[in-house]
Amino acid sequence: MKKVVVLLVALTVVLSALVSPVMAAIEVSGDAYVGVFDKYLWRGFDLSSSEPVAQGGVDLSAGNFTLSYWTSVQLNSDDEDGLTAGEVTETDIVLDYSFDLGELVSVSVGDIYYMVEEDWLNTHELYLSLGLNTILEPNITVYYDWDECEEDGLFYTASIGHGFDLSDKLSLGLGALISYNQENDFNVGDYSDWHNLELSIGADYAVTDQITISPSVLYSEAMSDDAEDIAGIDDETVVGVTVTLAF
Repeated sequence: MKKVVVLLVALTVVLSALVSPVMAAIEVSGDAYVGVFDKYLWRGFDLSSSEPVAQGGVDLSAGNFTLSYWTSVQLNSDDEDGLTAGEVTETDIVLDYSFDLGELVSVSVGDIYYMVEEDWLNTHELYLSLGLNTILEPNITVYYDWDECEEDGLFYTASIGHGFDLSDKLSLGLGALISYNQENDFNVGDYSDWHNLELSIGADYAVTDQITISPSVLYSEAMSDDAEDIAGIDDETVVGVTVTLAF
């Protein structure tokens, strides 16, 4: 994976030099962020053996397109699962295109490339997300593993959320998500059934116009016997804090 990352960095530098005259005429915005969490929890899976991780990334947006880079670093070792402190265990690259259908409906479509330390776990997922710009902000997202899955390779999520402004600088957000797995056999499980439920609470404190501190808590539990027995997920809670710089 290190060779891939080096190649991507080199490619980025070359492309930046080639397209800099064009990019000068394009308005680019984004953010950079880093957080510390007591574990890495993804779709209900504990991927860091309940050891803390540092996670961070960069989002760059131009028009309706957003290019995102995200990575997770193991902070403590776990010899049983072969995890080493300081090891980059996963890096994701996401290309997203988002737009609105009128004032009510928001649409996002994109591709996620998962690069895991063990190369045989690398894969791509396409996704399509539909959201309503109304109370509780309901959202439905469909993921399709078009790369490594041998079965249907589909994963669905439905979520709601609501935010409260507690002051000029402080806001609170509540969220709930439920997921369904449809033979996403490569990175979730070879079954079709409800997967997990997630409940979350988080706060955003604006230190400045550009810097935000965001503590968060997320609880996840299995929603079916298949999720417990085949996927092997348990009830989990993850706590963390993230610092974001917008530019």
